[in-house]
Amino acid sequence: MRLLKLVPDNTNIGFVRVRVMAFAITALLTIAAIGLVAARGLNLGVDFVGGLMIEAKFASPPPLDKVRSQIDRLGVGEGSLQQFGDPNTVSIRLPIPASTDEGATNKVVNTVSASLKATYPGVTFSRYDTVSGKVSGELIRNGLLAVLLAIVGIAIFSWLRYEWQFGVSTFVAIIHDVLMTLGFFALTRLEFDLNIVAAVLTIIGYSINDKMVIDDRIRENMRKFRQMDMRSLIDLSVNETLPRTVMTSLTILIALASLLLFGGHVLRGFTAAMMLGIVVGTYSSVYVSSSLLITLGLQPQKFDSKPKTGRPDAERVAPRK
Repeated sequence: MRLLKLVPDNTNIGFVRVRVMAFAITALLTIAAIGLVAARGLNLGVDFVGGLMIEAKFASPPPLDKVRSQIDRLGVGEGSLQQFGDPNTVSIRLPIPASTDEGATNKVVNTVSASLKATYPGVTFSRYDTVSGKVSGELIRNGLLAVLLAIVGIAIFSWLRYEWQFGVSTFVAIIHDVLMTLGFFALTRLEFDLNIVAAVLTIIGYSINDKMVIDDRIRENMRKFRQMDMRSLIDLSVNETLPRTVMTSLTILIALASLLLFGGHVLRGFTAAMMLGIVVGTYSSVYVSSSLLITLGLQPQKFDSKPKTGRPDAERVAPRK
């Protein structure tokens, strides 16, 4: 029985040849993502902004303006409504009740649910969340700190394990992946909560795992083929790791697609972020960070610690594994 090979053994794609185009596309996408976040902002969940969130599922898509007016007349505070997941599901955000007693929160939830059930028969309420302003501020700070420490720590690790060029290219690739994710959420207006922070950290972990595999092969080939041109060496290294990269990304995407279809709308934002991160992380590892090593001046002769013997080009024709 023949093994399934998505990438043939003799694959020889010139990734470095299109690095200028890849850098231009990356720069444009990064600027667009920053612009989207600055102009539209993120649809922050209750985890980050604080307040009371009630999730209501209607039998048919409700008129949001009419529902908002009805809630405002209840005297529970100014409501903010948004369709969530599908047109029939609405996320209702309200201010925290003045009293910290749990009974006060339950009273607000019961008041809203009773009013909507009277007007829209068949409406159901799947959950409600409450987060105070102080807690939401701490969550914002801790979430940002977790992401920044992960990025800086991984970049420093790459610097110490390889050369400074690898650390810089790793930092650029991860920043690109994170900004693409933020831009996606600013564009789609999906709710950005702690689940998405977890997705971003997972994306960083996947991206660095993929990049470390390629970097290890680049360093290995730099020791073996010290006289090889850096462009050819990077193309060789990326092509050698391409079957592993494609197979890993594809299997993860299949699992995430199943989660997207059958996991329900609660996990939809997390799954969408993960799927985008896998695609973007693979692209940045293959096309951006590896080719960036050339721009940063990395040369295979840096690993030439032993005197060369025989013909100068002997290592260039070494058999490819």
